[in-house]
Amino acid sequence: AKRRWREWYGMAMSSGIQPAIQFAKRLKGYLSGITASAVYRLNTSVLEGMNNKIKVIKRMAYGYRDNDYFFLKIKAAFPGKVR
Repeated sequence: AKRRWREWYGMAMSSGIQPAIQFAKRLKGYLSGITASAVYRLNTSVLEGMNNKIKVIKRMAYGYRDNDYFFLKIKAAFPGKVR
């Protein structure tokens, strides 16, 4: 990933196209994150789905006075592994 980055960066800098040069300079500060995303293919899609489901439970539970019941509903929605 770093080798490909260096190749692309060199092409962008030698292109003479001012927007491409500016874009390459801006991305240079994020190089470690860019290469890490290429090496470690992680995403937050599962977490985003869980957050959305919790929001739905929260809307359905509007008006409940018992926070313990709300958290029980969340635990029931995501059973996961039994500890």
